[in-house]
Parts: sequence; structure tokens; C-alpha cells
Amino acid sequence: MRNFVMRLFAVLPLTLATLSLPSIVSAAEDVVIVYDGSGSMWGQIDGVAKVEIAREVIGDLIATWPEDAKVGLMAYGHRREGDCSDIETLIAPGPLDRSAFVSTVNGVTPRGRTPLTESVRQAAELLSYRDTQATVILISDGLETCQADPCALSAELAQQGVNFTAHVVGFDLTEEEHAGLACIAENTGGVFVPAQDANDLRDALALVQSAVDLEPLLPSQPEPEPEHEVDADIELEAPAAVLTGASFTVSWSSTIDPQDYVTIVPVGADQNTRGVYQRVRGDTENSLTAPAEPGLYEVRYVQNEGARVLGSAPVEVVEAKVSISAPDEVTTGASFVVSWSSSIHPQDYVTIVPTGADQGAYTNYQRVRGYNENSLTAPAEPGLYEVRYVLNEGTRVLASAPVEVVEAEVSISAPDEVTTGASFAVSWSFSVHPQDYVTIVPAGADQGAYTNYQRVRGYNENSLTAPAEPGLYEVRYVLDEGSRTLASTPVEVVEAKVVLNGPSMARAQTPLRINWSMAIHPQDYITIVPAGADEGTYQDYIRVRDNLEGDFDAPAEPGLYEIRYVLQEGARTVSSLMLEVVGADAPLDDGAGLVLPSQARPGETINVSWSGGADSADQRISLARADQADFSWIEAHRIGEETTLELTMPNEPGRYEVRYLDIGGQAVLGRAIVEVE
Repeated sequence: MRNFVMRLFAVLPLTLATLSLPSIVSAAEDVVIVYDGSGSMWGQIDGVAKVEIAREVIGDLIATWPEDAKVGLMAYGHRREGDCSDIETLIAPGPLDRSAFVSTVNGVTPRGRTPLTESVRQAAELLSYRDTQATVILISDGLETCQADPCALSAELAQQGVNFTAHVVGFDLTEEEHAGLACIAENTGGVFVPAQDANDLRDALALVQSAVDLEPLLPSQPEPEPEHEVDADIELEAPAAVLTGASFTVSWSSTIDPQDYVTIVPVGADQNTRGVYQRVRGDTENSLTAPAEPGLYEVRYVQNEGARVLGSAPVEVVEAKVSISAPDEVTTGASFVVSWSSSIHPQDYVTIVPTGADQGAYTNYQRVRGYNENSLTAPAEPGLYEVRYVLNEGTRVLASAPVEVVEAEVSISAPDEVTTGASFAVSWSFSVHPQDYVTIVPAGADQGAYTNYQRVRGYNENSLTAPAEPGLYEVRYVLDEGSRTLASTPVEVVEAKVVLNGPSMARAQTPLRINWSMAIHPQDYITIVPAGADEGTYQDYIRVRDNLEGDFDAPAEPGLYEIRYVLQEGARTVSSLMLEVVGADAPLDDGAGLVLPSQARPGETINVSWSGGADSADQRISLARADQADFSWIEAHRIGEETTLELTMPNEPGRYEVRYLDIGGQAVLGRAIVEVE
């Protein structure tokens, strides 16, 4: 398969420039598109954001796919910044609803990181890759950013899966970055195609679309007669009768070419007819899925070159009999149990739809796997519905049962007033579904809007964080199913008032102690940044936790800075204090007016004078090592009315500091460095 991938690179320029590629997504095969919603998708190509290019191209592509294509959509990095768990199944694999698919893609807003490895893993799990054929298409404009190894994962999926394939479109990557994504395709027998602009992306997706079915890359046209026909008869074996939609084993006596295939078609169908099929590869046995409609069929071994039938065996497809049961009445958005008499195929599914909905309609669903029971989530809107058992093959309904969905009654409570950025308690009368959530949004926000939120799980109380901006808001209980608001209560968010205290001047890289009047939220933080820095800028910082003071080292570079108290919610500054950072040996003065030489010899006596002071009864001039605590010293002299004294320097060379101390007020009113050398 590595050779196949390399051949695609070789033919790509000619193929993309000259061919109109066919649209062939196998209706029998579930596909999940993993879509990059990371912040880098806001990068531009020729003045257009990559996310806008991707939306347009995917929309054009989906318009060409057949309605019976079974396609799902997963996105990552689209909800939260810096969150490697931000992965969401937006559309479960099922019959394609073009308008809903395009609308969902257009609703993805890039924000966060690139957990592509875990996304591919989750897509594979969604497709039950250990039990059935599974195909993932990854569209990414960057490499993994969440400390995972996509190459190792893809090798693992290929080894554990029945027939797992991942195709990768690398959008706007450098040559050096290609290998970091190409290994995913290479390890799983897929295709890696780079794309640098809108046209490349369109062609790359078309090429991958063809590769999903491993069709020839040439456009549809009459097949020429082969120069040398293979003169061979293949013996096939298949069951005499199989159930509609069931998987059954087919074997053949020998393989002519790995690209030949076995398929099931109605008896007497034209030679070029093809139903569900499997490439023979190097095997002599595989499984097919019976058609959804009962009748007489035949299994064929077909030569890929010329579509010539080399062998066949008759199969009767008989009606499968399944019954399904569910509660007569369920609550909007609630989880409820559904059971069925037997599973025809692991990829069949049960779903709940409005009464009388068209064949192939579905909302949330569950694959039957090998089980006879599972749970569904009731729709958000009350009304008459039916639960259906649907064959994966042909999306044909085999059984149904009526269900009435009634309105859930939930109440929610929260404080009338909370402080910006503060954590506050929210309670609700009961939990309809564990994945429902409570959130706080501006008053009157659209249905489905949310900011920070908490899943209700099985609880009746949790906490939310108030927004950073004051104003009128509402706390909502929202059904996970349909994002419908069941209950809300008003909350006014008022401005937080925090007072910061700290030095107005400090030497570079010297210790500072900073105090704040209150901690609004434990995850708020104190930081020191250049004066006038943008909101959200931070350098060294400490979380406030439940403290009211913390220690820093002053910045290394002299200049004007701000000490800021920043809300974790919204990274908004609610209080700041100016700080001037001076050189490491600069004198500092807070009213003392110290005057002394900056250098002295070991043992030399120097004259120290001062012009200010405090009203405290205990004031002293001290000599200390520069790194000693403020109120420890080598020697100290209590002072009164005098304004000068003599100090003898230590015999040991080094950096020392003369300080004017207000002992009563626990303040340093002045300090100056003396280099003894």
C-alpha cells in the first residue's frame, strides 16, 4: 500500500489538473470525516481564512455525494482554547442529510488545539472498527499538539481493526510537516494528499473520495476490450439463503488480481451491475451484506479489468423478522431503554423519529452491535414518535414501536447577584439526562448559546463561573438533545472590586511581596507585565487560590510595569498597580533621602546622611548584605535628631546595602547599594 500512496503523489499533478473525478462513496460503508477546528484554521491563504476555504470546498463536495452515503462528522478544537479533550461527534454516521451536514460544518468556529490522534481514535471507535470495515477521512492544517503519536496510533488501529483505513488531507502544510500526517494513511492503507490552496483542497478531497472506494482515478467511460482476456472459471460458495441486511461469508477458489471483487446482485443483472462488494485482495474468503429487499440474487466474482464475471453462485435473500419495544411514554431529552428480538447485522441501528417519518430518517441512534438492548435519548420537542429498527444496508425499516414524548418539568435556581469572575452555586429540581448541562448566558441569548457550563450528570447542584463583564444574564438548564432550554433564572453580574498593594519601585530581580484585598476565584491570577500591555498578556504569575498575598521576583529589565489582578474567566484585569523597576544597584527612596558613596574599600569608614524619615520613635540606619532580609542586619544604629553617621565597611568584599528602617511602621524608607572591593 505504501507503493499505492507514492503512486498517488506521482500522478497527482496530472490527475488534479485534467480530470473531473467521479463521486463514488460506497453506500455500504460508513465514513467519518474528522474536521480541524483548531485556531490555526483562521490563518489565511491569498487573503481568505482557511476555515472559509474548507467550508466552501466541503459544501461543494457533499453536494456530489449520493443520498444513501453514510457519512459522519467529528470536529476538534472548536469549542475551547487549550483543551486537548475538545473533540465532539457533530453528526453520527448515517444516511447523508446534505443541508444539515453543510450547516454543521459551517457552524464550526476554530478556537483551540489539535488533538488529531485522539480524534482519529474516537472516530474509529465510533465506527466499531474492531467489528466491521471502517473509514476515516482526516482534514488537518497542522500537526498533533497534544503530546500523542498519530503514527503509532494508526499502526495500532490497522492491526486491531477488521479493515480500518484512514485517508488524510494535509491542508497548508510544509514539506517537512507532511511525514507527521502521511504515516496515518501509510499505516492503514489510505491516501495522503497535500493541498496548498482552495483548488488543491477541492481536488484532494475528490481524490480521497475516490480512494474511499478504491475506484480507478479515470472518469467514467466505456471500458475498452482487454488485449488479453483471462480465461478462468472461479468457483464461488455462498449460503443458499440469507436474511435481508445480514452479513454472510463468501469464498472463491482462486484470486486472479487483488483488485478483482466479489459482489451480490439480482439474478440476471447486467454484467456491469455491482451491489455491495469487497475487493478480493490476496484472500479467498470475505463477507458481504445481503440487500435490504428479499428476492433471488447471485454472488459474483468480477474481474476488475473489463468488469467480466468469472464465476457466480445463487443466493436467496429472505425477509428478516425483528420486533422492537420501548416505553409508551418518555420525557423530552431523557434516556430510555429500547430492546429488539434479534440483531441482523452489527451495523444495523435503532433510532427515534417523528411518527410517519420517511424511510431513512433518523435522529440520535445506536448501532445494534451484537446486543438486544440499548438506550436512546428522547427528542427535545414533545409529540408522537416511533422507535425503529433499521437495516444498515439500504436503511430499510424492519420494525417500529410508538412512543409519546412528553414535556419535562425542571426548575433551576441561582443567586440574584454574583461578582464578575466569581464561582457561584446553581441547583435544579432533577436531572433529565446526565449529558444535559447548566450554563450562564446573556439575558435573551439564542437557544443553544452557552459560555462556561457544567454537565448535570446525576446531580442536582454544581457551580458555574460568572462572566468577566458585568450585566444581566440568565442561568439555564439545557437539554443535551437539541440544545433546548428547559428552565432559566435571571442573574445580575456586578463588577468585582479588588485593591492591590505592593511597592511602587523595585530593583531588577529582587523579591517583591504583593497583597490583594480579596480572592474572587481560586484560579484568578496575579501577574507583572509591561505597562500598557494588551488584556490577556501575562508573564510570571501566581494563582490567588485562597490567599491574599504572594511573592514575586521583580522583572530583570528596568522599566515601567503593571502588577495586575486578572480574572481567570475572560482573562480580564480588574485591578492594577504601577511598578517602576530600576537597575540592580540603583538607590531606592521612599522619603528617607539617603546619601552615601556607591563604592568603598574593605574596612573603610564612610559617611551616611539622610534628609527625611518618619514619625516613629524607633528609626535606624542599618548595614546588611544585599541579599539579607529587610529587617536583619550586620549592624544597626538607632537615630534621633542627627542626620549623619559613620559606618565602617566589612573586611569581606561584596555587595552591601545601607537601609533607613522604620521599625515601628515595619517599613523601609530608603536603601542604597555599596560595592565593597
